[in-house]
Amino acid sequence: MMQTDTMYSAMPDNEYLLLTPGPLTTTKRVKAAMLRDWCTWDRDYNGLVQDIRARLVALGAGDAEGYTCVLMQGSGTFCVESVIGSVIPQGGKLAVLTNGAYGDRIVQMARVLGIETAVLDSGELSPVSPAALEELLLRDEAVTHVAVVHSETTTGMLNPIAEVGAAAKKYGKTFIVDAMSSFGGIEMDMSELNIDFLISSANKCIQGVPGFGFVLARTEELKRCEGQARSLSLDLYDQWNTMERQSGKWRFTSPTHVVRAFHEALKELEDEGGIGARCERYTENQRTLAEGMEAIGFRPLLDPSVQSPFITSFYYPDSPDFTFLAFYEELKKNGFVIYPGKISAAQTFRIGSIGDIHPADMRRLVGTIADVAGGAAVTAAGARNRGGGRGI
Repeated sequence: MMQTDTMYSAMPDNEYLLLTPGPLTTTKRVKAAMLRDWCTWDRDYNGLVQDIRARLVALGAGDAEGYTCVLMQGSGTFCVESVIGSVIPQGGKLAVLTNGAYGDRIVQMARVLGIETAVLDSGELSPVSPAALEELLLRDEAVTHVAVVHSETTTGMLNPIAEVGAAAKKYGKTFIVDAMSSFGGIEMDMSELNIDFLISSANKCIQGVPGFGFVLARTEELKRCEGQARSLSLDLYDQWNTMERQSGKWRFTSPTHVVRAFHEALKELEDEGGIGARCERYTENQRTLAEGMEAIGFRPLLDPSVQSPFITSFYYPDSPDFTFLAFYEELKKNGFVIYPGKISAAQTFRIGSIGDIHPADMRRLVGTIADVAGGAAVTAAGARNRGGGRGI
């Protein structure tokens, strides 16, 4: 233990905290796990992969029978496209509920892959509508699959996946959830939520580093995907089948160092007290941030009723002197990196509350923003708003 503590203390601190929705700030414990090289054919490494798969199934499905996990090289987007391109058969039709850039990306993927798609767009400032989905499914029997983003990172909105899943299953549809920035940071039970395929990434709420993503699936649903993939490298079924038959072996070269770091991050999550404890920390981070920002004059984009604990959007201050780039650079000099806004309805920036971040970090951030923005600059941006809905 003393040797480990010495190793951690010898590692340099990062110059800034990443207050983004991933990649994010990781612990030295996770970083240190990447210092050893691994062979992709080695039994010890493949055993590590199998342990990761089992741990992820336990986190997403608990003790429920009939669920499995497959890991896929690349960013989270690669995993989403793997699902969309492998799960929907020729002649299938996908309904996508969208209210941001990541829902729109699913639509784009489906269209590039030649999949017939029905789009239910709620706009950037409203949750997706389960009622609209039910209306669609009543009139369009051709729909076979339904997809939605759980935590829409575009704004920080948390979508009502329980209600969407209930509507999808009422009409016998396969339900796909992009839980990229939510899985591991909020309790989810795939069985209770009627989820057939759940997609996430190593560098989000599990607090690993970028390099691969993963899909949790109902085993019987995944088995039906054999031979359907529209891509060789993103063939979800074949990747899973290889891992099953060869005890954790990936089809093509796997990101070994990243996988090892993720395994350590999973143990770190367990040591923290599990998803419930991590959700409490993220929620307190977001509350501290939102209350502190409002106290110095910044207005959040979303109503608290739909705000996730993962990332928060704020309006620009109503000051002719404010530019995001200058604001960003000043915060970076002071040890914080944030995200630009991503919506068209208003000028905003975003601050993440996930990763190895704690309420004390948020208090330091708010104090720094108050200093950087200055008195006149920290007034709410009502005059700048160009959007509608929710009193915005």
